[in-house]
Amino acid sequence: MSTENEGNAVPPAPSAPPVPVASPDASPQAPATPEGTDGPAGPGHQADQQPGQPAPAPQTHQAPQPHQAPQVPQAPHAGQGHPAAPATGAEPTAPLPPVPGTAPQPSVAGPEGAWPPPPPPGAPTYADGAGGAGGGAAWGASYQQPAPKPKGRGGLLAAVLVAALVAGGLGGGLGYTLARNNDNGSSTTVSASDNGAAQVKRAPGTIANVAAKALPSTVTIEAEGSNGDGGTGTGFVFDKQGHIITNNHVVADALDGGKLTATFPDGRKYDAEVVGHAQGYDVAVVKLKNPPSDLNPLPLGDSDKVAVGDETIAIGAPFGLSNTVTTGIISAKNRPVASSDGSSTSKASYMSALQTDASINPGNSGGPLLDASGAVIGINSAIQSSGSSGGFGSGGQSGSIGLGFAIPINQAKYVAQQLIKTGKPVYAKIGASVSLEDSTDGAKITDQGSDGAAAVEANGPAAQAGLKPGDVITKLDDSVIDSGPTLIGEIWTHKPGDKVTITYKRGGQEHTVQLTLGARAGDS
Repeated sequence: MSTENEGNAVPPAPSAPPVPVASPDASPQAPATPEGTDGPAGPGHQADQQPGQPAPAPQTHQAPQPHQAPQVPQAPHAGQGHPAAPATGAEPTAPLPPVPGTAPQPSVAGPEGAWPPPPPPGAPTYADGAGGAGGGAAWGASYQQPAPKPKGRGGLLAAVLVAALVAGGLGGGLGYTLARNNDNGSSTTVSASDNGAAQVKRAPGTIANVAAKALPSTVTIEAEGSNGDGGTGTGFVFDKQGHIITNNHVVADALDGGKLTATFPDGRKYDAEVVGHAQGYDVAVVKLKNPPSDLNPLPLGDSDKVAVGDETIAIGAPFGLSNTVTTGIISAKNRPVASSDGSSTSKASYMSALQTDASINPGNSGGPLLDASGAVIGINSAIQSSGSSGGFGSGGQSGSIGLGFAIPINQAKYVAQQLIKTGKPVYAKIGASVSLEDSTDGAKITDQGSDGAAAVEANGPAAQAGLKPGDVITKLDDSVIDSGPTLIGEIWTHKPGDKVTITYKRGGQEHTVQLTLGARAGDS
């Protein structure tokens, strides 16, 4: 299935996020320096190859006329959730879109030979992308995702202001009433002792303790393009040199002459620049300019050892609300997800994702998904939408329905290290174009590659293993392959040079062969 990108289009730069209150018995680490916190339809993609508009500002209400009861403004409705990662035969998931911005819908991908491959049909969008169906390709079947139209934070702020005014009115009225009623009597309220808060125990395994330690090392990223478009996402400190890891779709708007800033929870704000980005993996690394000396990188866990049911903690800036912490569990592993921002020209990203029910919304993109010990096990990237039209196509930005997808940290770490070292991503490949169309039978090698190229690359890994057009790949090692996008995502969990066992069907007969994965550098 496919999902939409979670990131939201960038709204007006928010004011510095509030400094989190330190938790007794679990004071957070010193705040880290701020750091920066998706192709057209075709026949097929090679198996080895690969957010909306701001919400209206609250309207000013006129003061009620005499003898007229003032009307209480209605709080704006939250945008719809982004699509989730694509399951076999399901629609693509949309990547989480940055806050705010309109994500275009991607078209069906073509043969695997083309790079990057178009989004598979029904693929989940980034925490802001969309998916769609497509023809066969070297990558696999493409997904078509609806274009997200994320809302800005204006409506939300309006609701907050209304709530604040109402609360203020109630507070004032109650205060006056209590004071008047207590003129001739004593107060019956009881105050907690001054040391009551200090008695609360927040052991290392508690969510409060984990959040207190991790928040200072996360940043809210604002990306602004040269045309004024942009969005807000999340990132986290990767090393002491000032590198921040996030999603490619979070920084995409700022790639060509745009501007990036990263704001830490304590309010410190830094300019940043993109060191490297991988569209296919949906991973990017940015570096803080003049980074501080007190950066504390988040510890990285082992995503291969994660089990279904493990507790998860997500940190991000959903709909621009920086430094938000949500919790849940790992609800599935190795979930095949193809996500994009929903644009007609966007190229899909593929992952064998960690699925979580922790609340993830546009703006959470690029943020860390932690385990119960506080170690990063994934990068929040896409969500599944509940809208029948899919993606962000109608009425506003998608929101969480409990289906979020994260890039496993083991894969993201490898990609980030390559980006820091060379500035370019390196993808593993088998050298064959596979269909990206919806399927449950396997990944079929197309009769022809993209742009008229051969479906099976001459002297490539697939050719050397004897694979031919028409063969249907059903397993890669012990992983069941039900479609082209699933095969691509599974291949990308490996590194060039890895030996894998391919099970395929030809003429109704099943065969098994071993091959060594090749390499392709760059996104084009």
